[in-house]
Amino acid sequence: MSRTRTALLAAMALVAGATGTAFAVDAGAADVAAVPCTVDYKIQNQWSTGFTAAVTITNNSAAKSSWSLKWSYAGNQKVTSGWNAKLSQSGAAVTAANETYNAQLATGGSVSFGFQGSYSGSNAVPATFTLDGVTCNVDGGPGGPTDPPDPGGPSNRVDNPYSGAKAYVNPEWSANAAAEPGGSRIANQPTGVWLDRIAAINGAGGKMGLRAHLDEALRQKGSGELVVQFVIYNLPGRDCSALASNGELKADEIGRYKTDYIDPIKAILADPKYASLRIVTTVEIDSLPNLVTNTGSRPTAVPQCDVMKANGNYVKGVGYALNKLGDVPNVYNYVDAGHHGWIGWDDNFGPTATIMKEAATAEGATVNDVHGFITNTANYSALKENNFTINDTVAGKSVRESKWVDWNRYLDELSYAQAFRNQLVSVGFNSNIGMLIDTSRNGWGGAARPTGPGATTSVDTYVDGGRYDRRFNAGNWCNQSGAGLGERPQAAPAAGIDAYVWMKPPGESDGSSKAIPNDEGKGFDRMCDPTYTGNPRNNNNMSGALPDAPVSGHWFSAQFRQLMQNAYPPLS
Repeated sequence: MSRTRTALLAAMALVAGATGTAFAVDAGAADVAAVPCTVDYKIQNQWSTGFTAAVTITNNSAAKSSWSLKWSYAGNQKVTSGWNAKLSQSGAAVTAANETYNAQLATGGSVSFGFQGSYSGSNAVPATFTLDGVTCNVDGGPGGPTDPPDPGGPSNRVDNPYSGAKAYVNPEWSANAAAEPGGSRIANQPTGVWLDRIAAINGAGGKMGLRAHLDEALRQKGSGELVVQFVIYNLPGRDCSALASNGELKADEIGRYKTDYIDPIKAILADPKYASLRIVTTVEIDSLPNLVTNTGSRPTAVPQCDVMKANGNYVKGVGYALNKLGDVPNVYNYVDAGHHGWIGWDDNFGPTATIMKEAATAEGATVNDVHGFITNTANYSALKENNFTINDTVAGKSVRESKWVDWNRYLDELSYAQAFRNQLVSVGFNSNIGMLIDTSRNGWGGAARPTGPGATTSVDTYVDGGRYDRRFNAGNWCNQSGAGLGERPQAAPAAGIDAYVWMKPPGESDGSSKAIPNDEGKGFDRMCDPTYTGNPRNNNNMSGALPDAPVSGHWFSAQFRQLMQNAYPPLS
């Protein structure tokens, strides 16, 4: 979280006066003249092998139709990429020249650009800058010339990024929604943008990349506050228990995850151009809970999950992502926390919080890099079951003994999210963490929605007759038949909840209902096949999946229309 501004440098012995009025010597003159230019060089973020910097030039001389700024590094810094200027380097010498769109530099005018660089050892601010051959004043801000950025420095983060802010509407999802009959009713809703492979960073298959979304977010922002939501989702050996969402990186490719995926995302998010946005990241859904529930001697164990637990790459990957993205002062990291139908049992609840603490303190991360957690991401668990409670008893049996609840301690996402938040605080997360709940597909409205409790003939008739969630089993996760849009995105809807969000864009498939070749690393999972009779992870129930589904993340028109039809609250 590098915030500290580097100092006025010792090389500025030319600065005169206690008020800070600066002067410089023109390279071709013997007399001290008014400062022809100033350069403000700020190291925005710094990590063990790299940094990002923002540079602002102010021209106090005659107007320019083009400009070229030069400096030399005292160390081994290398400029690796930049924006808003043409950057080149020869040895220690760096040149930044104007782009065509910012060539004009009026008298008293300023121009800014930024770049990412690498270094080892020290990363001192250059002592001298010249603009078109004329030496400029160097202003790095308060502090000292050798002070590195302070990774524990203050942040401008607010307690709840969703409060008082609009949220970003993805124009690509919006266009898909608006093209469906009746879709214009929700086409203006904010949804998450999924960065589910390396190619998605720059844009793949004709889709917008990360910068394009951020630029559009700035346009939508206007003069107010705006939240833009990204899903960070590309761990090595991703989603070890669900083939439909397997990813491109093999189980041992943690190095590539860091250098080719997280580092480029961090560099873009750290661009000062985007500093006014509130950037929410949902970090690696369906990863850490797998290490608790689908490993070892459990009947739900999957060999690939044992591999990921043994190599530690889920923990390392999440820790690295939290560390790097947490360095960006306007990024808010929310870690995925499963859902009540996965983690709500006693033997899952505490261990899942513990492994999240382990990940949040791995690879240089700290709990301060975690702003909160998100539940029900891309899932279907009802927000609130109103027709029965966990404490009800029917025909001499507790609701917990019903086949549906199956001894879980939670019936719905709101009660689970609030309780799990307390558990997370108890294991060492900050007491002000907030929760998000994905309500994109958990409305369960339409004609099948119960209007009251079920019959009290037995505990099963009572629960099954009254529950909103109409799945065969709470372990069913793929393109569920009968699902509907849930609560619309909104800030601070309940105690401890930062927002209800649509992190999973409604209408984007969970996985294909049959094997479909693709170049995205996504496999065929029988849980997406409507004829599948299940496995221990859904108590061997039917999958409940819709037929004719495309590869995960691709537009699924039939699902979208169902979600609108069964929306609760209903669409007007």
